[in-house]
Amino acid sequence: MSVSKVSHPGLLQSVLTNKCPHCRKGDLFINPNPYDLKSTMKMPEHCPACGQKFDLQTGFYFGTGYVSYVMTIVLSILSCIAWWLTIGIGLRDNRIWWWLISNAALLVILQPMIQRLARSIWIALFVKYDAGWKNDGMVA
Repeated sequence: MSVSKVSHPGLLQSVLTNKCPHCRKGDLFINPNPYDLKSTMKMPEHCPACGQKFDLQTGFYFGTGYVSYVMTIVLSILSCIAWWLTIGIGLRDNRIWWWLISNAALLVILQPMIQRLARSIWIALFVKYDAGWKNDGMVA
């Protein structure tokens, strides 16, 4: 007898791949390329797979500013530690200034991905996964 185990993407995987938190199948963003700056934050109104509404209320995504702020602070701390362990940070030379410039450039380059990830984290906090979403029909 064969037992088929239905697997679904985990929360972390669905957040990192920008999937709908309700079904973990549909894409959160219309364009998969975060560096297409004209459409980097454009989202469909509803999930193409399960129909979950993405804009839960007016101004829903304003909270993503806090999430992206924490993410940039964590990235800056990690880059500072990596810089300190590999190159070192001295007050008598320019190494700290080179880290600041490098860190700023890193954050600017990663900003489109940080913004998308912050939205994905934010909506995942409020919309829970439903394993039976196929049986329940489309969500309003």
